[in-house]
Amino acid sequence: MVKPRRSILSFKEILLLSLVLPLLVVAGVARGDDKPAAAAAAAPSQDEMMKAWTAQATPGPVHKALEAAVGTWDVKTKAWMAPGAPPTESAGTSENQMILGGRFLEQRYSGTMMGQPFNGIGVTGYDNYKKKVVATWIDSMSTSIMEMQGSADKTGKVITCYGTMDDVIAKKPLKIKSKVTIVDADHHKYESWHTGPDGKWSQDLEITYTRKK
Repeated sequence: MVKPRRSILSFKEILLLSLVLPLLVVAGVARGDDKPAAAAAAAPSQDEMMKAWTAQATPGPVHKALEAAVGTWDVKTKAWMAPGAPPTESAGTSENQMILGGRFLEQRYSGTMMGQPFNGIGVTGYDNYKKKVVATWIDSMSTSIMEMQGSADKTGKVITCYGTMDDVIAKKPLKIKSKVTIVDADHHKYESWHTGPDGKWSQDLEITYTRKK
């Protein structure tokens, strides 16, 4: 199996780069090549690189706020299959925990959808570099990974995210929007919409979470 290529450098690789780069620059100067010297002038120092990656990797206030969703939740779902159609209703349970040192909230849902067993896994975090809430979702009714980005309002209790998903019928991507509302410590609500062929938004999900006591 071919391993996927990583998109970021590890701390070990950053340190190695910081040690090797000056040697390459010196070698270039000895050959009379001014390009490495120019690159050295623009290259960040080891301290600057470490500071940047430390800031990117360190959980902050938004990550702390995600801890409010940790626990076991009773879930009730309304799903609209078509605009104007009555929703189908289902129920399930969500187990939420912080993972990777408090950097991400992992949700594991188990229940039913359209009369069939349904399981899903969601991961939500905050990207310190992008300054955005980031979220992914996978489930037992698709082979796709849904990715979204967004932000919270001034109260911190409403998080709105946007993304795209593939419409396998129309053979083109749809715009999607989600909104999480923190009603109180024991009640959350998730709503989502997608665009139709006319470009208008229509609601497809309303999910209420009630903390199990």
